[in-house]
Amino acid sequence: MYEKLKECPVCKHEEFSNFLICSDHLLTDESFAIVQCANCGLKFTNPRPTPDNIDRYYQSNEYASHQSKSLTLTDHIYNLVRKFTLKKKLGLVNSVAEQRGNLLDVGCGTGLFLKTCKAGGWETTGVETNVKARTIAISNNCGEIHDHVANLQGKMKFRIITLWHVLEHLHDLNGSMELFRRLLKKDGKLIIAVPNSNSWDCHHYGDMWGAYDVPRHLYHFNQLTINYLAKQCKFRVQHVVPMKLDAFYVSLLSEKYLHGSNRFIRAIKSGLKSNQWAKRNQNNYSSLIYILSKK
Repeated sequence: MYEKLKECPVCKHEEFSNFLICSDHLLTDESFAIVQCANCGLKFTNPRPTPDNIDRYYQSNEYASHQSKSLTLTDHIYNLVRKFTLKKKLGLVNSVAEQRGNLLDVGCGTGLFLKTCKAGGWETTGVETNVKARTIAISNNCGEIHDHVANLQGKMKFRIITLWHVLEHLHDLNGSMELFRRLLKKDGKLIIAVPNSNSWDCHHYGDMWGAYDVPRHLYHFNQLTINYLAKQCKFRVQHVVPMKLDAFYVSLLSEKYLHGSNRFIRAIKSGLKSNQWAKRNQNNYSSLIYILSKK
């Protein structure tokens, strides 16, 4: 059911140290260790569930990206914010693309981003491994939806490939990046959004930080480790864009895990502090979007 990595998923270095013990606050209350590579600095969950057994950690009605309805107050807030951010994401995609064309969204969930892009003139394709979410995405009529990105090899190449809080979930990190490179057109862009383990809210909440989300999050990136990964896989980071609203949502989750109930005022204060701190500290916002191009 579990696998223990003997080398770093990115640089293959065999020496790493214990960093933190976190609990699965969403579902099982199991504890998982996060270790840190002595060479490249990547933090990763180790041991971790195998690819065949990870799915049970997603079987929760509170896992928002796989749901089409708001089941809790936190879900409702998430969905309200998502409606706003969908348009912002489309605007970002349009700004980095030389022209519209084929777009692939990996981990597309219920397909709302694809639906937004399709309405904006893009030819859309999605990948979603979760059966329930994939079924909803197909019903949303937002292009072909596949169960695995490997199914797309040799079929087409994409001008834009997006992963919105997905990279941290992929077991084969380097292999996935190599596959994205093959699927990307020569002048295409790979857009990756991930939580930032160098953010104020991460340091503030420690093992209760909502974006650690073990064991679903297998990796815990920062700007240095994303740049290292990009270089290893023959990409170049062109731009880094903050996701300022994530600080509030992650703080809300963290407050719930810390106190057992929603603490909206405290979460708002934490979100504001996190964003203010990031302005003064190398744009280390709660989550960051990386725009990558081929070398």
